[in-house]
Amino acid sequence: MAPGNPGDALAKALRTEQAQLTRLYARLDTVRERARRAADGAHDDAAPGGTHQARLEREVRAREAARHAARLDAVERGLCFGRLDERDGTVHYIGRTGLADEAYEPLLIDWRAPAARPFYTATPAHPGPVVRRRHLHTRGRTVTGLDDEALDLAGLDEPGRRGLVGEAALLAALDRERTGRMGTAVATIQAEQDRVIRSPLRGALVVQGGPGTGKTLAALHRAAYLLFTHRAALERRGVLVIGPNAGFLRYIDEVLPALGETEVVLRTVGELVPGVTATGSDAPATAFAKGGPWMAEVLRRAVAAHQTAPADGLDLGEGLRVSARACAEARDAARGLRLPHNRARSFYLGTLLDALAIAQALTLGRPYDEEEAHYAPRELWERPDVRAALDPLWPRLSPRQLLERLLTDGELLAEAAPEQAAALLRPAGSPWTVEDVPLLDEAAELLGTERESTESRRDQDELAYAHGVLTITGQTGDALLDSAALAERFRDDGPYRTTAERAAADRTWAYGHVVVDEAQELSAMAWRAVLRRVPTDSLTIVGDLAQTGSPAGARSWAQMLDPHLPGRWREERLTVNYRTPEPVMALAAAVLRTALPGHRPPESIRPGTERPRALPVPDGDFAAALARLPRGPGTLGVIAPDALAAELGALTVADAKGLEFDAVVVVEPGGLAPRDLYVALTRTTRSLTLLHRRPLPPELAEPL
Repeated sequence: MAPGNPGDALAKALRTEQAQLTRLYARLDTVRERARRAADGAHDDAAPGGTHQARLEREVRAREAARHAARLDAVERGLCFGRLDERDGTVHYIGRTGLADEAYEPLLIDWRAPAARPFYTATPAHPGPVVRRRHLHTRGRTVTGLDDEALDLAGLDEPGRRGLVGEAALLAALDRERTGRMGTAVATIQAEQDRVIRSPLRGALVVQGGPGTGKTLAALHRAAYLLFTHRAALERRGVLVIGPNAGFLRYIDEVLPALGETEVVLRTVGELVPGVTATGSDAPATAFAKGGPWMAEVLRRAVAAHQTAPADGLDLGEGLRVSARACAEARDAARGLRLPHNRARSFYLGTLLDALAIAQALTLGRPYDEEEAHYAPRELWERPDVRAALDPLWPRLSPRQLLERLLTDGELLAEAAPEQAAALLRPAGSPWTVEDVPLLDEAAELLGTERESTESRRDQDELAYAHGVLTITGQTGDALLDSAALAERFRDDGPYRTTAERAAADRTWAYGHVVVDEAQELSAMAWRAVLRRVPTDSLTIVGDLAQTGSPAGARSWAQMLDPHLPGRWREERLTVNYRTPEPVMALAAAVLRTALPGHRPPESIRPGTERPRALPVPDGDFAAALARLPRGPGTLGVIAPDALAAELGALTVADAKGLEFDAVVVVEPGGLAPRDLYVALTRTTRSLTLLHRRPLPPELAEPL
């Protein structure tokens, strides 16, 4: 039987899911209003005063009531994101909280509940009772799109197959083909994705896959699977997802409610340091210089250049003298502590102040006893002349101050980075680039703050106190209230913050798991910044070495990862491209043979109805040529070389990475490097048009 009209199936499915979503939000409004009333009246349930324990218990109840109300507010966005259809006809809706009707019949299953487990653990190779998993994409309270995964095509009858929408409809059509290659390809997709999703949490998993192999979706499904199966380990520490650009993060944002959005932080490399949002990139030579592993030593030297001992010693008059040798010994002793620069500063300056105080006592002929040792250095530090003399010897530095001076001071660069100085030097006041952010992170590690030790002790005290509160009130087993969260509540009178909100504001946060997409673009310095955030080395690393565009990026996974994760990473390969049409992939494969001879592209299994076409634009008026092109249904991506992108309102190759479109127009393909051209060609799922003034590259001209 022929499949029904896909448009009719989608329209019907959208109406069904919109009705269900409206019902769920109505129930949420009712439950949320009750929670708010409970929070407002929490303090009214007990008389004022009483014992300390009674007051403490009342405070905990009030805060937990407020927290419950806040959690219900937090699920307003993306309330329901999934549906499971089982073989016996049972349907479950999955969301960010659990909801039941007045008769306590479940309407929505919390994603953390055991009944929701198949939404994360079922795969085509191991579907269990599930025949279909549906992802609901919503904006506000409106269903905007649907994607089905047919986990057991054999278990679906023909009406069920006709009702599939999204990628599942494509796979069902492929499975319906009577050629052995199609059936084998579908089975290969299922097996490859299953190995990725179910790969153990421990260590780093590299998912190497070409365009259209579904590596990003597999990685996000793996993150969801890990969040569910290792909830205790990951829910409190959260998951960090690093993408290549802001557009990509918006693109995958609709998947995130299924991952428990309150535990997931989305960032680009240019946003890894709180308070910095860098989007621009450096020229290739500068990007290469900043990304190399040598920059760790360059920054260390730059810090050391700010740790000075005066060659002639200190002489402030009035007998306040410290010899050059004593100054050098004090500096070396401070360095020997192996503390961050700002924390070691107090030791160095304190040693010099002690030496000055002893010299002062000897000059005045008074004993340097315990009392004098306690007060004299402090009194000296209050003198402007003393502070002015000592402060520059070991100044307090911020990462921004250090890096700004390093990159704009020719003398310092010549001392710290003689081989890279020409590429690194830039005008003062230049905006931060994406390549600067890992350097800022490295600088922050080298500098530290003088407050870190005090804050660490305070955190430990508050954590111990919070654990005591939970023990007294019998809530130590409550998964919704852990000691760390309660400690923060007592410290901060502001609104409740989710794991993601706390993690995003803390540069030193240790995540439970990190997903890195387009990982081939990360430099050695960027990897240092990423791995700092996941001390357990639990990562999903997603990329394609054939698409490396950054001059500081990976040429092989071993070359990039072995220095950081020796023996602690493994690789899975995805080999089937089920999105890019065969004619387009054949063209891209010709380009790949030029860019990377011997590299095998993924096998496309999607038959194309439109062949790629090349349209010459002799006058070079690409804007007019774009305006004349007919617009078909679906999304359109226009990709151009960097020099043309801005004036055409087009995407650069860097902008387009990780994205896909129904139709793609590549402007002046001869202006793109072979690897970048490979990326541009493989963004389409349906049609490809090339607009060119200069001759096409030979690998394109011959097939076309």
